[in-house]
Amino acid sequence: MNTLKYKGFLGSVAFSEADNVFFGKIEGIDGLVNFEGESVAELTNAFHEAVDDYLEYCREEGIEPHKSYSGSFNVRLTPDLHSKIAYLAKQTGVSINSFIRMAVEKQIAAML
Repeated sequence: MNTLKYKGFLGSVAFSEADNVFFGKIEGIDGLVNFEGESVAELTNAFHEAVDDYLEYCREEGIEPHKSYSGSFNVRLTPDLHSKIAYLAKQTGVSINSFIRMAVEKQIAAML
């Protein structure tokens, strides 16, 4: 997926051939905020304006701008991968949950 970044927010980017316009929405928020433009520059400016307007709205309403997450989610694995994780977690002396959390943290740190 193509994205734009501004003030800690991501905006999705798509193109409508029928309408000859770029469009997107702010990702990672509880509401729906769209933006569009006929060029990349126009789309980028529209995204920045949408984020600024959204942040102002959140300030006025006293709400948290970023979507809240519970910290819990399910991941589907193959039985073989699940077995390997259980084995390695036991060998390392941690729970499967801790093992996966450490692996995800390591991957995120490598990507940032």
